[in-house]
Amino acid sequence: MNPDLDRLQPYPFEKLARLKAGSEPPAGLSHIALSIGEPKQPTPALIREALEARLEGLANYPLTRGQPELREAIAGWLTRRFGLPGGAIDPERHLLPVNGTREALFAFAQAVIDRSRDPLVMLPNPFYQIYEGAALLAGATPRFLDTVAENRFLPDFDAVSEEEWIRCQLLYLCTPGNPTGAVMPVETLQRVIRLAMEYDFVIASDECYSELYPDEANPPPGLLQAAAAMGHTGFERCVVFHSLSKRSNAPGLRSGFVAGDPEVIRRFFLYRTYHGCAMPLPTQAASIAAWDDEVHVAANREGYRRRFDAVLEILDGALPVRRPEAGFYLWVETPIADTEFARRLYAEENVTVLPGSFLSRPHDGRDPGENRIRMALVAEEAECAEAARRIRRFVARL
Repeated sequence: MNPDLDRLQPYPFEKLARLKAGSEPPAGLSHIALSIGEPKQPTPALIREALEARLEGLANYPLTRGQPELREAIAGWLTRRFGLPGGAIDPERHLLPVNGTREALFAFAQAVIDRSRDPLVMLPNPFYQIYEGAALLAGATPRFLDTVAENRFLPDFDAVSEEEWIRCQLLYLCTPGNPTGAVMPVETLQRVIRLAMEYDFVIASDECYSELYPDEANPPPGLLQAAAAMGHTGFERCVVFHSLSKRSNAPGLRSGFVAGDPEVIRRFFLYRTYHGCAMPLPTQAASIAAWDDEVHVAANREGYRRRFDAVLEILDGALPVRRPEAGFYLWVETPIADTEFARRLYAEENVTVLPGSFLSRPHDGRDPGENRIRMALVAEEAECAEAARRIRRFVARL
């Protein structure tokens, strides 16, 4: 067996199941899960209808590159959404469809990393655990970049040494951030691009939460947008990852894409032809419908605004809550240890949240996820509000 498998840590939800084991919440309270970032709103009808209309495609092997119509729809969306120059995204050279960004974020490291050169993979801390697992199974060493309140929950690139930049082969970004909701400004993205050019590493920017934001006039910027604004229109060393899971309430569709540096995409395509991960034709048809429509996305954002409004009003004064810049998570400080808070909240109020320390690693003498919880406001508004009332009640008893 691959010995690197022994380097993997248990997934956060495995830890959560162990934490809750043996607890018996009150029978009179229904369970409310705020622990997993799985949208609970219905998938839009236009996506379901497009999927059903192309079920005959199940009789055909799909292409790894996807249908030209899908790549054209994605290129058009990228160009419109991020204000890219016309023609900057070539559907033949700059992008590939993927079966959800989770598999792509993992596979990307396997294609990019040269394990013979003592590689580092840099990643935010706390983080989506796929980044760490991808680095370890590619034979690399993770280098954690703490995202903490005093740094606006953005990575501290000044803390990285020259020797570490030299060893870096891949940098994972997450903007908007999971779990913090922090958005990386264009100027910071451009600084990272300059570092990638100087030290010859690839940037993998996970932008899966980019379409969930509170201000319609101020959408989060993206890596390719920042690159184009600085004249870096070849997108060298820049690759972005986008998904329909959060944007379109379609996590089960397993549909997303990667886009950017055409040479990196060419090599990643070679990897994927062996990986065996082509997107089924009905899924491609549904994805085209989703990327071509913004009405359902705007309605989705409005639903999250209402959830945040309701929850923040209820929790105000009970916990130090703040509206995130984007995404659907609250990243909340706890008055007691995060694991104890989560365990007791479940046992006493039948509400499940995720301890922050399950999403982070101790680094430089501290754990940036410690004494925080992640709350995913993915349930219906009334259920989120009820969870907030129970949390307030629980905190009052502490």
